[in-house]
Amino acid sequence: MTKIIEVLPDKGALVSRALALVKEKIETAIASHGYSTIALAGGSTPKPLYEALSKETLPWDKIHVFWGDERYVPCDHPDSNENMARQAWLNQVPIPPQNIHAMPTRAQDPQQDAETHDTHLRQFFGESSGEFPAFDIILLGMGDDGHTASLFPHTEALAVGDRRVTVGNKDGQPRLTFTVPLINEARCVIFLVAGANKINALTQVFAPEGDSKAYPSRLIAPKGELWWLLDEAAGGSINT
Repeated sequence: MTKIIEVLPDKGALVSRALALVKEKIETAIASHGYSTIALAGGSTPKPLYEALSKETLPWDKIHVFWGDERYVPCDHPDSNENMARQAWLNQVPIPPQNIHAMPTRAQDPQQDAETHDTHLRQFFGESSGEFPAFDIILLGMGDDGHTASLFPHTEALAVGDRRVTVGNKDGQPRLTFTVPLINEARCVIFLVAGANKINALTQVFAPEGDSKAYPSRLIAPKGELWWLLDEAAGGSINT
């Protein structure tokens, strides 16, 4: 794993750096194997990045978009990560509908939908049942509790090692989420973290030793590159 930590002056600079990095990784992937796979994060921090991507001219037919986690709500719900990304980005560009691989949330059964999406990933990437595909880019955020995707502290999802997608739990509310081993197969993982409320969690995540069950972002150690893009408020006092 190659780990890079960059502290940017403010959130605007963070978004600009993320945009340049994502474009670079998309181009690298397409040059390497003809298409690019990117898994998106929810939350407020990546939204300006998606808005910036909507203004770019990219080979949209060669880009496949996934989500690293999803709230268990309909896709048109205000809390839906898919809905946010569509409004900010995907509805604004000519990306083929079949290149958008949203997590299903309509079965009234989170476990069934997790298994459905797990199967979809296996079939899309052409992996056998025991293998984990390598995404070109996985975007992640981090909560002030140290969670990432829908991998929350002291929840069962942290220990799932035999599936690509599982059911996360946020205060009793189910969510769908990539598993730790799937994330860790990625060629490039990019954390986008902004705000002074993240300082304590970052300190725990970056500590040489610590409790990964309490701060799940510690579990993210991809085989490829791990980028932490922080704004000054979040990362300015972090000893890296």
